[in-house]
Amino acid sequence: MDADIGIIGVGTMGSMAAWQLAKKGLSVIGFEQFGIGNDRTAAGGESRLFRTAYMEGPEYVPMLQEAKKLWRELETESGNSLLTLNGGLMIGESNSLEIKTVLKSIEDFKLEHEILEGDQAAICYPQFKIYDDDLVILDKEAGFIRPELSVVSASLLAMKHGAKLMKYTAVDEIIPETDGVRIIAEGKTYKVGKVLITTGAWTGKLLPALKKQLIPKRLLLTWFTPKNLAETKANKLPIFARMRGDFRLTGAPSLDGSMVKASYTKDPLPIEDPSSLYRDVYPEEIEKLRESVKALLPMLYPDPVRASAYMDAYTPDNHALLGELPGKNNTIIASGFSGHGFKLAPIIGRISSELLIEGKTKSNINHLDPGRLLSKHYK
Repeated sequence: MDADIGIIGVGTMGSMAAWQLAKKGLSVIGFEQFGIGNDRTAAGGESRLFRTAYMEGPEYVPMLQEAKKLWRELETESGNSLLTLNGGLMIGESNSLEIKTVLKSIEDFKLEHEILEGDQAAICYPQFKIYDDDLVILDKEAGFIRPELSVVSASLLAMKHGAKLMKYTAVDEIIPETDGVRIIAEGKTYKVGKVLITTGAWTGKLLPALKKQLIPKRLLLTWFTPKNLAETKANKLPIFARMRGDFRLTGAPSLDGSMVKASYTKDPLPIEDPSSLYRDVYPEEIEKLRESVKALLPMLYPDPVRASAYMDAYTPDNHALLGELPGKNNTIIASGFSGHGFKLAPIIGRISSELLIEGKTKSNINHLDPGRLLSKHYK
């Protein structure tokens, strides 16, 4: 055996799993086809949002609460500031499904929050255009994460605990066997006890049978010049999800002192091949962005001054595959987080480590069971 555990893809989830596993004393070998903290994955773009009142479903709230503790643990061990809680605004029509789901998360778990309407909301948050039928919810346990630094921090800690992370080493094939898994990478064969697949948008290349369940999609992140910089700093502007009709803008305050991040996050475009991700901006994207920013974010000049493209794997129901891969011995998958996984990364790392070591987890992940989308004999 070359290691107890092999990890394919040392990005968002793979780095966190490597940290958790190596800290528990297991021998770990990780394979990453690019560098550590690279921008060819779902990580990147200066910030990622941390939200607790969750529009994607209240079933995530316990995981998010545990994730927050693990973010603090990672900060303590690495000495790096990674998660800043400056609050989070969820703004949308009061009868929308997203707002109703956020309210259910709050009600089910008694989350610390504040609800504002009408004139009160407009006075407190003049950065946003507030309509009469909007509800403004302040999630007091929300903020932003530094994604690149987080991946690097977890990876360095994993190596400190003995993990071997092989950069610029692409995996060509994995062969599950009764007594372990063979990994073929760059013409060499490695043998591990179990394998964790955390390849995100690249999963379909490694496992072609999953192409219909894990669809690579393009995430365009954009930044705008604020009209009043003082009103867009972290102490004045919480992270936000501004929704109305067909528009959905998510964003963070100015972190560099000159730009505000606001990105159109609804209906990301599918990608045929992650190797040829289009890194520029399509003209129709600019028009949609300008239209939504003009309608919803009067604090910004509507022309983006910076844009970066990233990608993630999306499932048909927008919930990840986390657990044993049906029909594959000794193989766990953690992929398909559908654009909302980064905030969960450290708890996904811990859950993956529990599944690999004990074959079970104390966290409720029924909604992420790969079996819901994959039969035992999927093709």
